[in-house]
Amino acid sequence: MILALSGCSSHWGCTDTTAERGEAGVRVRVEDVSGRPLGVIAEVVDWRLEPHPQVPDEGDQVHFHYRFDGADEGSGPAVDACAVDEERVALGCRTVYSAEAFGPDGDHTGDDWLAVEHPEQVAGVLLIPNDQSYHGRTCEQDVKDGGGPHPPKPAGVGDRL
Repeated sequence: MILALSGCSSHWGCTDTTAERGEAGVRVRVEDVSGRPLGVIAEVVDWRLEPHPQVPDEGDQVHFHYRFDGADEGSGPAVDACAVDEERVALGCRTVYSAEAFGPDGDHTGDDWLAVEHPEQVAGVLLIPNDQSYHGRTCEQDVKDGGGPHPPKPAGVGDRL
C-alpha cells in the first residue's frame, strides 16, 4: 500500500548556494552572487595608521579612504574591506557601503576605520569584490521563500586573501 498526501510536502525544493569569494585587491570590479560584474569599481584610495579621534587612547587604527565608481545614487553595492599583513592575512575587516560614500563633488568616496590588534603588522588594505549588500533569506530561515544564491561569508581575522 502506498500512501500519498496531495498538496503536502516536507521538501519545498529550497536550495541555498553560496558564491565563491573573489580575488581581493586594492581596486576591484564589484560582482554579484553569480560572479557577474555590476559595472561598479571599488578602490582603496589611501590608508594610514593613526589614532581614531574619538578613542585616541586606544592607539593606532587603520584609517582608509575608498571610492565606488559607477555606483547608483542612494543605493548600491557593498564590499568587505580588510587590513592585511604582508602575507595577505586579514587583521581586521568591515563592510563598506557605496550608499554611505559621498564626497564633496558628488562622487562616491568615503572613509572608515579598522581596529586591529597589531597595527604595526598592517601592510595594506584590500577590498573583496563580492557584493555584500543583499542578504536574502536562507532555506534554514524560511524553507518556503528562502534559498537561492547568497554572497560568500564575510572575511574575518585570519582569512588569507
